[in-house]
Amino acid sequence: MIRIAIAAMVVVLLASPLFAQQASTAENQLWSLEEAYWKYVQTNDLEKYRSLWHADFLGWPLSSPEPAHKAQITDWITAHTSKGETLQSYKIERLTTQVTGAYATTTYRVRLTWADGVGKPGTLRILHTWVSNGEGQWQIISGMSAPTNAEGH
Repeated sequence: MIRIAIAAMVVVLLASPLFAQQASTAENQLWSLEEAYWKYVQTNDLEKYRSLWHADFLGWPLSSPEPAHKAQITDWITAHTSKGETLQSYKIERLTTQVTGAYATTTYRVRLTWADGVGKPGTLRILHTWVSNGEGQWQIISGMSAPTNAEGH
């Protein structure tokens, strides 16, 4: 009985670093994708931006009065570019990441400056839920954005 308990403890102790390493690898991939997300917005690369989104996406972007699907996901970008605005700069403030099997959630604030003749800065809160296809490819399956409060949080 003691041998079984010791063997079980050894398995748990050896497995914990392995799972932590897998989560860390996934977290790095996800933050890389979040950076790509904003780079695609900045360069107005709508095709690459759309590739980040799962076909069954359902979320609630700040710019939308109703929940949106993948077909509407670039509407907020074209709303800016149709007025001659482009994303001049952005800075991501990472808050939390949670990876649970094939799903992961990233939360962060992003500080933006749009080149619109005024260069007015703003900050948003973002939450994305990602799903993995099991082969290392992650796509956004759900998300939500909101303005920050008066303190910028």
